[in-house]
Amino acid sequence: MPMPRNALSIVFRETISRNRVRDGILYLQITRGVARRDHAFPPPDTAPSIVVTAKSYDLDRLEQGAADGIAVISVPENRWPRVDIKSVSLLPNVLAKQAAREQGAKEAWFVEADGKVTEGSSSNAWIVTRDGAVVTRPADFGILRGITRTVVLDVIAEHGLKLEERPFTMEEAYAAREAFVTSATNFVMPVVRIDGRPIGNGAPGLIASALRRDYHAYAEIA
Repeated sequence: MPMPRNALSIVFRETISRNRVRDGILYLQITRGVARRDHAFPPPDTAPSIVVTAKSYDLDRLEQGAADGIAVISVPENRWPRVDIKSVSLLPNVLAKQAAREQGAKEAWFVEADGKVTEGSSSNAWIVTRDGAVVTRPADFGILRGITRTVVLDVIAEHGLKLEERPFTMEEAYAAREAFVTSATNFVMPVVRIDGRPIGNGAPGLIASALRRDYHAYAEIA
């Protein structure tokens, strides 16, 4: 820890205040510290570095985006095997997100050589099968265990929905009743098109919309 928890809390509140954030995101990054360029670790007594940023959400824009749904493209999985480790080594994610934008989509799903989806460039990937099962990859080495994903799992359990934590293929995604992504910035975001193909009836699905609504109720603290 770069500082005691109570001191870090003061930094958080000051960052929020200076950026005049009411509804938004607070982002914390801690690094091993400042040292001369070298491939080996710096000395053990190197002080850690901390960066805290805050920015506001446009909640109306986010809700409109959820009402419309988003498009997703697929890209080959080309990252190192330990993507469960949250780091700043995000070049493949950046390139995937840019490819999505250039194709008029909001997100890109990484797909392994065997056709199985790992996750999005900045989100976790989900589908709803024709028989109503909610499917997402288990939190193994192949995905980043998102906090929003964890909350949504609790909401799914509260709804009594059938959950399958397993890899799914792109062919399953194309044929799914619904699809959606989860992330800290988009919460639960319905996916209505993948690689130019409409998902379900081409509109946000009932399950994704319900999970988004109840995510807010479950996660927010008055």
